[in-house]
Amino acid sequence: MEAQRSALSIFLLAVILFLIQCGAAQKVRISSPIERRALLDLRASLGLRGKDWPIKADPCSSWRGVECRNGSVSNITVSGLRRTRVGRHNPRFYVDSLVNLTRLVSFNASGFPLPGSIPDWFGNLLTNLEVLDLRSCNISGSIPGTLSNSGRLTSLYLHDNNLAGSIPGSLGQLRDLKILDLSVNSLTGSIPSSFGFLGNIERLELASNYLTGSIPPSLGSLQVLQVFNVSDNNLSGSIPVQFGNLSRLVELDISKNSLYGSMPEEIKMLRSLRKMRMGDNELEGRLPVDLFSSLVELQVVDLSRNKLDGALNGAIWSMSKLQSLDVSNNNFTGPLPGLHSNTSVATAAMFNLSNNLFYGTLNFSLGMFKFIDFSGNYFQGNVVNGIERNASIGNNCLQAAKQRSLEDCRLFYSERGLNFDNFGAPNTIPPPAESSSESRKRLIFILVGVVGGLGFIVILALVLVLILRRNKGSGNQIGNVDVGPVPEGDSPQLPKDPTNLAGSGDPFTYEHLLVATDNFSETNLIKQGHSGDLFRGILEGGIPVVIKRINSNSFKKESYMMELDLFRKLSHPRFVPLLGHCLEHETDKLLVYKYMPNGDLANSFYRATNSDDDSLQSLDWITRLKVAIGAAEGLFHLHHECSPSLVHRDVQASSILLDDKFEVRLGSLSEVRPQEGDTHQNVLRRLLWKPQTSEPGSSCSGSSSTNCAYDVYCFGKVLLELITGKLGIGKAEDASTKEWLEQTLSCISTYEKELVTKIMDPSLIVDEDLLEEVWAMAIVARSCLNPKPSKRPLMKHILKALENPLKVVREESFSSGRLRTTSSRRSWSSALFGSWRQGSSESATVPGHQNREGFSGFWQSGRVGSHGSEGIEHSSSHKRLSNEVFPEPETQDTKSLDEN
Repeated sequence: MEAQRSALSIFLLAVILFLIQCGAAQKVRISSPIERRALLDLRASLGLRGKDWPIKADPCSSWRGVECRNGSVSNITVSGLRRTRVGRHNPRFYVDSLVNLTRLVSFNASGFPLPGSIPDWFGNLLTNLEVLDLRSCNISGSIPGTLSNSGRLTSLYLHDNNLAGSIPGSLGQLRDLKILDLSVNSLTGSIPSSFGFLGNIERLELASNYLTGSIPPSLGSLQVLQVFNVSDNNLSGSIPVQFGNLSRLVELDISKNSLYGSMPEEIKMLRSLRKMRMGDNELEGRLPVDLFSSLVELQVVDLSRNKLDGALNGAIWSMSKLQSLDVSNNNFTGPLPGLHSNTSVATAAMFNLSNNLFYGTLNFSLGMFKFIDFSGNYFQGNVVNGIERNASIGNNCLQAAKQRSLEDCRLFYSERGLNFDNFGAPNTIPPPAESSSESRKRLIFILVGVVGGLGFIVILALVLVLILRRNKGSGNQIGNVDVGPVPEGDSPQLPKDPTNLAGSGDPFTYEHLLVATDNFSETNLIKQGHSGDLFRGILEGGIPVVIKRINSNSFKKESYMMELDLFRKLSHPRFVPLLGHCLEHETDKLLVYKYMPNGDLANSFYRATNSDDDSLQSLDWITRLKVAIGAAEGLFHLHHECSPSLVHRDVQASSILLDDKFEVRLGSLSEVRPQEGDTHQNVLRRLLWKPQTSEPGSSCSGSSSTNCAYDVYCFGKVLLELITGKLGIGKAEDASTKEWLEQTLSCISTYEKELVTKIMDPSLIVDEDLLEEVWAMAIVARSCLNPKPSKRPLMKHILKALENPLKVVREESFSSGRLRTTSSRRSWSSALFGSWRQGSSESATVPGHQNREGFSGFWQSGRVGSHGSEGIEHSSSHKRLSNEVFPEPETQDTKSLDEN
């Protein structure tokens, strides 16, 4: 009986809750027919889709971005909504119907194109408005002074538009305003002094305009101001001393102006300051003595490109919260104070002290810094513990490479009455005296080299004469690199170990490279490669290098000799530079490469963000596309500009090396082989390699295939790694990897762009244009991974597609806002994939290869992502089906989306 009563009580409670919810649901329905009519008018004037704002549904409960209170509209957010085709063709600032929404509190159109000017009535009639967000809306005209009549306004965002004219002084009447962002516009005139009455303002951002005049002293009365940013304007005058009263200021950025004078002493009391940027002004004079000892909370300091002089306060080294210090291009002088090997340095900070007048010695290890730039000063002497890769010391008076002239250094030190050791400039360090035995040994090496070189030249000339006689009249050549003829026969005839191979860099002594690598210590071991172990090294003069040690007992002699011979014949900026070699040791043969600051793609894809949670940040899309194009350029050279065509055979993320600007340098060249079946490849193959008989398969790990289609397959995997962020698939070929590939490729459709978002790296932030580029690269990757080698595209067509990714999915001239018509049907896909059936004998030139606009020109054209996709929205569900490998975009007469 008790159980029945309990069940009945629970049932009654559930019924009551259901009725309460139903009543609450009824309350959110819009109650005013005037407001409903106003929303319908706004829907029509902005061209919003019926899918987002369905005409038959209640706006308060079913319309995206619409919120109501007590049956009246309170918040409207059109940011992120999409327009109909008609709305896209004629976007305007048509929001007149908002005047009937008298209880509107917030209107957010951030990123929603509203070309036109803000109407004057906006502030007069929307008196209850608290938040107005019109960032990146393509608004033009001037800021109406009537906005000051919206007395309840707390947040006004007009960032990144085309606003011109002066800032209305009446905005100073908005006493409740907390955030005012007018940055990135074309505003002129001066900063209104009435802004000093904005007593509740917390963020005042006026950067990237054309403001003139001085900073009003009245702004020093803004007691709650936390962020003040007026960078990149034409402001002049000095920094108001009243700024010392801004006790809550967190970020101060007045860089890129024409300010002058010294920094007021009062600013040193701003203990809450986190960021101070005053770079690129005309500030002069000295910093306050105790400035950095007072601003203990500083995180970012930028004083660059001014005329500041005097010594740099030694307290700056012990600021534990410092993240970045830039005092470059000033007149700071003196030795670096308070910096010793036991100093507690802000190790997470990046220091830029370049182009000043600092002098003295660097009697401390540069390894204690995350990165420090000493270049362009007058430091002298030796560098303790060598030069770390996280430091730049060029253009000084040090005992290192790339320093100032001896005369320049002597003059600097003599003018100041200082002692100079005379060993700061390059080529002035006296070489160590050689013993008589060392002299005799060096002379013997020189004689052996000369005699051996002459003999090698004579033998080579005889071989060439015999080959020319045998192959007379059959010297058909392709491309720029010709490896030359060889005698007949299947066994490779390798050259003997010479003391110097012309074109293979400088010869190094074994002892020299032992010192450079600290006796090949484990701490300098980078990795154990399939053709040798890689070590970090520092040459004399502080040049960082990578040294590969090949043990002849573990690796075949052909591996390093073929690589040396390859570097003698290949000259292309997309390959890692070979600086030299050492072949004098009995077992250990050493190759010296240029050091790549960013390592390989596998190691640099994710980087630490310096945040407290130890999170990692991946490469942005622009850099990923840059890496893909660079790798394709290197493979293009091997496949199409070498005769015979060469196959890399080890294309994966660990073989794509990146310099300091993330430019690609292909490594792992020891596996390069001539392409099987190439009509011109017998010469090099018979000289260096045994013939390969395996056919190119669908894998790229551990295979001995020597066909260019093999590289294409491996490159397709690299493209998928760049898209998905899943590293390691390039070298894995197990069952789980194959299953992952099948699932991934199923999400790449030539007809549905949105499918690619299911496999895209979630850390990527892309807009409509960039998403189309991701889609285009995914389509290229899928074509490269075709299980049939004969169906894979040539590398020259892949390179062309990556350089112009938008051409893969829409018309090259996208500024017209139209997609390609059927008159161009097959044009792009034929250019990309119609040529592989013509064989390898066709010309290997790539149209536009010398003057590309697909990458460099496109990304330098202006802001990326703000309005690049305006007017080019389309639905993948209405694309025409095609038998081509690449999609055929919409035509003009394609049916539009449902207007409702």
